[in-house]
Amino acid sequence: MSAAAQPHGWSKPSRRHAPRFLVRVPIDVSVLRSGIPDTLPGRSVNLCEHGLAAILPGELSPGEAVGVEVRLPLSADILRSRALVRHQDKLQCGMEFIGLSVEQQAAIRNWMEDSKAEPEVRHSSMSEPESQGDVSRAASSPAAPGKTRRKPHGRGWTLLLVLAAILAAIFWWRWNRSWQELEAGLGSHGTASADQPRVQVAAEVMGKLLVRKVEPDYPAAARKAKLQGTIVLEIVVGRDGSVVGMRPVNGPDVLARSAMDALRWWKFEPYRVNGGPAAVETTVAVEFKP
Repeated sequence: MSAAAQPHGWSKPSRRHAPRFLVRVPIDVSVLRSGIPDTLPGRSVNLCEHGLAAILPGELSPGEAVGVEVRLPLSADILRSRALVRHQDKLQCGMEFIGLSVEQQAAIRNWMEDSKAEPEVRHSSMSEPESQGDVSRAASSPAAPGKTRRKPHGRGWTLLLVLAAILAAIFWWRWNRSWQELEAGLGSHGTASADQPRVQVAAEVMGKLLVRKVEPDYPAAARKAKLQGTIVLEIVVGRDGSVVGMRPVNGPDVLARSAMDALRWWKFEPYRVNGGPAAVETTVAVEFKP
């Protein structure tokens, strides 16, 4: 999705409820792949209190639920929210926030006002059909008296080949520019998933370092089936205190998936070895009861 036009392949009216602003800041997008959180570092293209567009070094699927962390300049807090992927076009992805609090929406609006962010201008696509209509009318108009309409033979094919080469060059330039922009903004940004576990830490010790805990949703299917109990998971906590890996060791799949979806939002104080932060392995227990 470009900053000034509708995404390729999108022919329906825009779903946006509020104007977006041109905001280019680092973001992290977390998605569960085979039960393991995968973090994609990227850069936003535009942003509003309802959603954002971003350039990411990987593809997401429309309808996929992800976690988003946005680091706004001059803001002490990191904006964290869940989002729903609305569309994917090459390296560019559009996402709609879900569950964003009123305070978070107000924080985004206030930041836009304080930073004097530039509104995104969306161009109309009406000129293209009109130009096509002009071509159709010109093709159907009768030839001038005394003149014979010539059929394009070799010159026509040459023109088509030249146009195809130009379009291919433009596509390559846009694709390469997107990657250069991504690498320029995030060349030194590493992901927490690169942390390798070095030490085993008891659950009681890591429990004292827990600074943010998100309770899991009780799945409707599990509630209907009257499933309950405690799900034990083996997790990997990165050097920054975020959960970068997990594996359930017991319990029904429907409860284990819900527990993992909540655990990827947990945050610990970094566990330190010899004065420095270390990646660790530990276990946690998540209880489900009506």
